[in-house]
Amino acid sequence: MIKRDNAKYIFYSILFLVLSTLLYTANTLSISYKEALNVFVNNSLLSVLTNTSLYFFGQNDVALRLPFLIFYVLSVFLMYQLSDGFFKKESDRLISIVLFMILPGLLSAAILVNSAIVVTFFTLLYIYYYKKTTRHCYILLVLFLFLDNSFAIFFLALFFYSLNKKNNILLIVSLILFSLSMGIYGFDTGGKPRGFLVDTFAIYASIFSPLLFIYFFYSIYRTGIKNERTLVWYISTTSLIFSLLFSFRQRIYIEDYAPFVVIFLPYMVRIFLHTVRIRLPQFRYRHNYTLMLVLIVLFINVTLTIFNKPLYLLLENPKKHFAYRYNFAKELAAELKANNIDQVQSEDKELLLRLRFYGINEGNKYFITTREQYFYDLKLPINYLGKTLITGYVIKN
Repeated sequence: MIKRDNAKYIFYSILFLVLSTLLYTANTLSISYKEALNVFVNNSLLSVLTNTSLYFFGQNDVALRLPFLIFYVLSVFLMYQLSDGFFKKESDRLISIVLFMILPGLLSAAILVNSAIVVTFFTLLYIYYYKKTTRHCYILLVLFLFLDNSFAIFFLALFFYSLNKKNNILLIVSLILFSLSMGIYGFDTGGKPRGFLVDTFAIYASIFSPLLFIYFFYSIYRTGIKNERTLVWYISTTSLIFSLLFSFRQRIYIEDYAPFVVIFLPYMVRIFLHTVRIRLPQFRYRHNYTLMLVLIVLFINVTLTIFNKPLYLLLENPKKHFAYRYNFAKELAAELKANNIDQVQSEDKELLLRLRFYGINEGNKYFITTREQYFYDLKLPINYLGKTLITGYVIKN
């Protein structure tokens, strides 16, 4: 049995290892077009976070992603505190928090400029406050209204929870905040059924890892029919159900739903461990095999999330790589600078905005394109592991 102090030491050690890996990965990525919009064009929470970090730590990829790494660490600490007393054994708590730390979706959210990890943190903060005080923090709820549009689902979950608990104040507040959120951010009702449900399942499977997502479904169902519906259950179930319903008619933004789903992980771990331990040792082998398979698949997913560049060798078209839009811009900018070029024109405005982050501004002296050219002054192929991702053709004006 692991003692509490030993478990803390293991927890901090693993967190340090994961954070070090994420910092390394963040430095290997290039800014994407959407991330560049948040730096140079948009005026949003993400813009404030990224530009503040860039102001203090310089214009580089680590500084760009640092705020989200910080929110990741804070989310892990909050989840660790929330799991205190949730498990009978300290080893169970350690298993739960380690799985939470290495969820592929959470790792991706920690190193990309997106609101998912911010929403995850504030959701956990609200739940932590509720656990400690058994009261709902209405100040936080009002703050959520202005933080992100995805909290509309959170307000809806609180509405259903208040109906069950017969909490009239929470019912009225959550309904008002949900209505205001719909009024401020709107809701896309257009489109016809186009089969995006399968896509949503696939994205959820990549967030959890496929087998873990299947068990998530079972855990949600089992908790519901046993009438063990906590606040976390209402949040995760509401998010899951509405994301699947909306997927029947349109492609959803998974970032609006995933933060409310991943917080159910401790319940999944507790249900699984309880299911195993109520059986005699000689009847546990199937569960042990299942656990081993889940962990193997999860480890593969985590590895590919962080170290994904070798996948380029398996793809005929590099653009089909899931991380393609986060690659090559930094390297292309470095090649341009190596040839004393710091100003370019291009028909590709997205590429220009990405290059701007690395000090390549718009100018009339050179023209760059990634379309194949037969007449050019400079050819700049960008290779990963011997595979050409993109080629820049520079023409002097």
